[in-house]
Amino acid sequence: MSKKLNRRDFIKSTTASTAGVATIASGISLTTFAVNDNPVTKEKRWGMLVDINQLSESDIDNMVNACQEENGWGNETHSTGHQKPSWIKKIKVKDRATGKIDSLPMMCQHCEQPPCVDVCPTNASMRREDGVVLVDKHLCIGCRYCMMACPYDARSFVHENLSNQKEHMPRGKGTVESCTLCVHRVDKGGVPACAEAVSGEGVIFGDLYDADSKINQTLKKIQSTQIRADLNLNTGVRYSGI
Repeated sequence: MSKKLNRRDFIKSTTASTAGVATIASGISLTTFAVNDNPVTKEKRWGMLVDINQLSESDIDNMVNACQEENGWGNETHSTGHQKPSWIKKIKVKDRATGKIDSLPMMCQHCEQPPCVDVCPTNASMRREDGVVLVDKHLCIGCRYCMMACPYDARSFVHENLSNQKEHMPRGKGTVESCTLCVHRVDKGGVPACAEAVSGEGVIFGDLYDADSKINQTLKKIQSTQIRADLNLNTGVRYSGI
C-alpha cells in the first residue's frame, strides 16, 4: 500500500522482554517472545537509520515483503482497506519546491517517550529498556487507544481469526500489533528482517549508544531527521535524505 503526502506536511504534521506462554484471542498458545540469554538492559538502545538516497522502490518493497514473511501478517482473508494489518508501509512524500517525490518505509518509530504506552489502560503497550516498543498480547484488550495516540499510524488491529501463525510471533483477533524490530532475531544477535532485505547501506541497524557501532558513527557524520521531531519523542528510527 502506498500513500502520497506533501514532504513538509509529512515531516511536520504526520499525526524487560517477557518470556512465557500466551493464549490469545484466536485460541492459539505460543511463546510471547524468544527467551533471551542476555538480559535486556538500558545500556543498549536499538535503532535504525534509513537512507532514502540509497533505497530504490524495489528495496522498500523488499523490506515490506520481508517483514510480512518473517512475521506472518498480510495474508488475512477477510480484512480489506484500512482493516488490513500493515506493520510497515511504503509512504510517498513530495517536495513542494521541486516537485520531487520520494518513497520511504514507515513503521513503528520505537520512541523513547511512546504515546502508545502512555494511553494504554492495561500496560499492554510497553517499552523495553533497550528501546523496543511492543504489545503484550496477554494484556491487550483491543481498545485501540494506542492506535489513536500513535503519530505515525504505525499500529494495526486484527479483525479476524488467524491461522498458520509464526511460532515466534503470536497474533490474535481483537489485539493490536506493530513492528517489533524483530526482537526474536535481535535477542539472538541478528538484525530485523527488513534491514536484512536491503543490500548496501540503505538501512543500518544497531545500538545507538555504542560509540563503535556503525549506526552511531554514521549518525555523527551525516544529517538525519526524526519524523515529527517537534513532539520530542526521541525516535529510535531516523531518516536521512528527506
